[in-house]
Amino acid sequence: MAILPIVMYPDDVLEQRCTKVASFNKKLAKLLDNMYETMIAADGVGLAAPQVGVSQQVAIVDIGDESGIIEMINPEILVTDGEQTGPEGCLSFPGTYGEVSRPYFVKIRAQDRKGRFFELAAEDFLARAIQHEIDHLNGVLFTSKITAYLTEEELERYEEE
Repeated sequence: MAILPIVMYPDDVLEQRCTKVASFNKKLAKLLDNMYETMIAADGVGLAAPQVGVSQQVAIVDIGDESGIIEMINPEILVTDGEQTGPEGCLSFPGTYGEVSRPYFVKIRAQDRKGRFFELAAEDFLARAIQHEIDHLNGVLFTSKITAYLTEEELERYEEE
C-alpha cells in the first residue's frame, strides 16, 4: 500500500462530477487500499477518489467505531430524514472548519470492491461522513454548505461536548 498525495482546493478535480466505476479489478482494489492508508495517515474519517486526483465514484469512510471500513463505489442516496448541524472539516481544506446542516439519517445503495450491490443505513456522525464523501463524488464541496466558519478553538469546544 502507498500513501497518496491529497489534492488541495482549488484543484479542478474537486469540483467535477466523477464518472461511474465500470471495472471491478485489482487496480480498483489497490486504489481503495491506498485511499484507506492515505486517510489514516492524514487522520481523516473519510476520503473520496477526487481527493487523490482520481475522478471516479469511489469513497471510503471509517469513523473508528463498530461500523468499520465502509467502501462505497457508485453510491447513491436513497432516503434521508431528520436534520443535524455540526462541525465538519476536509482533508482537501486543511485548517478550515465550519458548521454544516445535513440529514440525521441516510440510506444509500452502493457497490463493494467486487461490484456487489449493498444498502446501508446510517445515523448521526456516520451519516454526516457518508454524505460528505458522496458530495465529493458529485463535485460538491463542504464549504458551499457552511453556515458558520469555526476556529480551531471553537472546534475543540464542540469535541468536548
